Parts: sequence; structure tokens; C-alpha cells
Amino acid sequence: MVAFTVLSQLLLAASALAVPTSSERFASRAARRAAGLNRQSRPKIASSGLSAEFTNSSNVDYSSNWSGAVLVASTATYKSVTGTFTVPSPKEPSGGSGEHSASAWVGIDGDTCGTAILQTGLDFTISGSSVSYDAWYEWYPDYAYDFSGISFSSGDTVTVTVTATSKTAGTAKITNVSTGKSVSHSFSGQPSLCEYNAEWIVEDFEEGSSLVPFANFGTVTFTNAKATTNSGSTVTPSGSDLIDIEQNGKVLTSVSTSGSTVTVKYTG
Repeated sequence: MVAFTVLSQLLLAASALAVPTSSERFASRAARRAAGLNRQSRPKIASSGLSAEFTNSSNVDYSSNWSGAVLVASTATYKSVTGTFTVPSPKEPSGGSGEHSASAWVGIDGDTCGTAILQTGLDFTISGSSVSYDAWYEWYPDYAYDFSGISFSSGDTVTVTVTATSKTAGTAKITNVSTGKSVSHSFSGQPSLCEYNAEWIVEDFEEGSSLVPFANFGTVTFTNAKATTNSGSTVTPSGSDLIDIEQNGKVLTSVSTSGSTVTVKYTG
């Protein structure tokens, strides 16, 4: 019994050591950026790998990097977007090995307006037996920057919000509801937004100008998903454009909306 207890303690210790600390993850990403491997979200990249017959069977658009829901303004413009989701436990896709990532975020623009995007979200990465999470903010076309002073674990509840105070200024805020910790960043003097799009997205983001290997993120469900227009009215994703990720002729996600909920499932 004593030997079993000691062995269990050693296994637990080894497991704990396999998970990088927040400071180690931050240092690792800083090193990759210094080597030119900057992490960046991109505007929606249209996918043309599916046949017209297949695409016409659905009301979903296809992209190589975005999956989720996008509201496209006809007259009103969007000033704020928010959503809440549970931090998933990513896995390597079937047949995959090495590091795989995905990211969940909310943003303004990037679909019908691709010149600038105000966004914030959480990356989730699986590498062997290690899982890590990184919160970030970005005003595209600049790169993403990591928030410091906040951490996340699988099962935590996270709320992400972006607010445009003007077309060239705004804030990005992320809150770990489970721990009560919140961080934010203010922008000014940025490239002009159009404020045409409000979105709730799971993305295959870029690092070093290439899409990262896409993780099996399970399901990300944005709840309490809302956007505020320039007139002050609040709208939900109901009736939004839906987007699924398609890569190399294979659809990897399935998205749906209901009221103020956006559900993105990995299907690859």
C-alpha cells in the first residue's frame, strides 16, 4: 500500500510538471514572436474547396480559418460585442500529433470589412499531454498581444467583450468568471473600423504567416451573445450568417445559433 501511495504521488507530480505555467507559456510565446512567429488572427478567408452542389445544400458559408456566427449591418453599425463560454479541453485531431491550437473570440469587423478587426479571446493548445490557454487582444492588422496576470483552466467560465468607442479606438476585456479575475486593454489611433460586422468565432489562427495545426476543441458554446449598435439597441446572433471551417476539401466544424447562443462543434 505504501509503495502504491508513493507511486501515485510520483505520477501526480509528473503530471503537474507536464503542464506549463502561465509565465512559461508567456515566455514561450514571446520567444516565438522574437523569432518572427507572431500570433495573428486574420479576416475571414473564403474557402473554395467544396463543390457547388455540396455548398448549395446548406445556408452555411465556408472558410479556411473561421467558424461561427457573423451579424452583417445593413444600416446600423456595431459598437460592442460580448459572449460567454466554457473553456474547453482540446485534443489532438484523429491521426494528428504535435502541437495543435484553436481560438475562441468575439470581434467587430473582419467579414465584409477586412481592413481592421477589434477582437479579444482565448487560445487553447494541446501538445502531447500538455494543455495550455492564452488570453489575448488584437486590433488587426497589428499582431495579437497576450494579456498578463490572468490564467484559465478547462471548465472555467470566460466572458469576452470588445467595445469601439470610435472607429479608431476602443477596449478589449476578458474575465475569468470562475476566478473573478478580469483584464482589459485600451486602444487608440488604430486603423479605422467599418463597424459592419459583429462576430462570435472559433478560429484556426496564424503564427508566422501560416495557419497553425487545428485542434479538436470539442464544443465551444457562446451564451449571452449580444451586440450593441450605434443607436444603443441590443441584438443577438439570431439570423446571423453562419460559417464553418473547411480545409483540404473536408468540413471540420458545425455551427448553429439559437436566440443569444452560438454553438461551434468540431466535427473533423
